[in-house]
Amino acid sequence: MNELLPTHPEKALAQLQSTSLTRLVAEAIEDLVLNGALAPGSKLNEMALAQRFGISRGPLREALRTLEESGLIRQEKNRGAHVRKIALSEAADLYDVRAGLDATAGRLLATRVTPEQLHTLRHMTDAMSEVQAHDVDRFHELNLSFHDCIVAMTGNPVLVEQYRRLCKLLALFRRRNLLAPMAIPRFAEEHSAIVDRLAAGDAAGAAQALFDHAQGGKARMLRDGEIQGASDAS
Repeated sequence: MNELLPTHPEKALAQLQSTSLTRLVAEAIEDLVLNGALAPGSKLNEMALAQRFGISRGPLREALRTLEESGLIRQEKNRGAHVRKIALSEAADLYDVRAGLDATAGRLLATRVTPEQLHTLRHMTDAMSEVQAHDVDRFHELNLSFHDCIVAMTGNPVLVEQYRRLCKLLALFRRRNLLAPMAIPRFAEEHSAIVDRLAAGDAAGAAQALFDHAQGGKARMLRDGEIQGASDAS
């Protein structure tokens, strides 16, 4: 008898279906959080979410536990689940880690980048250079895609997983430092310079350019956060 086969296939199928449902629900709630439909600090109403997705409380609570492990929500006894709020100081710490991951990605990719990958990145930087100064949302989308592509192109699944998890947490801190409109051309130039270093196989230069770029984002975030804090206090 094959011991690898489940003794009760119906039970195994039910577990698989439950796991798949939990994952799908977690992904759906994650999308609501990351696109701003569920704002940082907002309470997650279990009954409303269960009705929205047409599921029972069991899979929903499993999905919430998954999101808690990823850092997107917090659950507290007698208070329920809330979308996490990221404080300015924590966002600064996240930026420091992101700068290190960006630098690692640049160092790795410069040694193995392909002509096809360079073409993809050049196409993205060309698109950035054509964005109108007022179209902040479009540039923001291209900016996120550009950095995610660099990390993905390294072919390092551990780096990709950690980077994307970090970026989801930063998405909770909804301050787009980009973006004084006049800064868009400068950022487009910085991205183009990063691709130049990758194309040259300059691992140290690519790492430094990506690190400096991320640290520039941190500096703008801190400056804008201080200005916002002063405004809120006045």
